[in-house]
Amino acid sequence: MVNITITIGLKDGVLDPEGRAIESSLNNLGYHEASEIKTGRLIRFTMNENDHARAHQKVSKMCETLLVNTVIEHYDITIEDLIEE
Repeated sequence: MVNITITIGLKDGVLDPEGRAIESSLNNLGYHEASEIKTGRLIRFTMNENDHARAHQKVSKMCETLLVNTVIEHYDITIEDLIEE
């Protein structure tokens, strides 16, 4: 078993109105150090697979077919062995 984390964000050049709203709100609150804020999504799950290469291949297919809008989003997959307690 492995833990899967998929980090999804907008590609460069794609407008991020949520990020702009967050940046504006932070500036209004006096946090002027924060800039170029980008938003995204994080998906986590476990997978009954021990081979990392095979898990990566399966998760990539999940991303390409359902989880990610590849026209405007990019994604990164992290695979870690499940540590059982």
